[in-house]
Amino acid sequence: MAEEFVTALKPLIDAIGATVVPLDDRADTDLVLDWEGKPAIAIRLDFEDTLSGIIAAAEQELGKQFGDLDRTEKQAAVRLLDGRGAFVLRRSIDEVAEAMGVSRITIYNYLNAIREAT
Repeated sequence: MAEEFVTALKPLIDAIGATVVPLDDRADTDLVLDWEGKPAIAIRLDFEDTLSGIIAAAEQELGKQFGDLDRTEKQAAVRLLDGRGAFVLRRSIDEVAEAMGVSRITIYNYLNAIREAT
């Protein structure tokens, strides 16, 4: 029965960049999914790929690489990333700053301005 469960969830698992992990190999950070009241599979999220995907989608939406954006466009990109939850991921500030060619402080300043405005 658990195979049906995995088959049904496979498109979602692939879309979020996760992998199925055998229950015996699961880590504390893995998400255990139940099937008919019993643990069936564990899902491991790859947050590095998740952030890369969020950045790539934002660059495509904006039509430019982050490094090619002007100041106003970078602020809009940070707003977009913040709205998509990118900054809850570990080291996301550093990665976004590097992609934009700015300092971490600049990203924090953009975020503070965005959050104060709302």
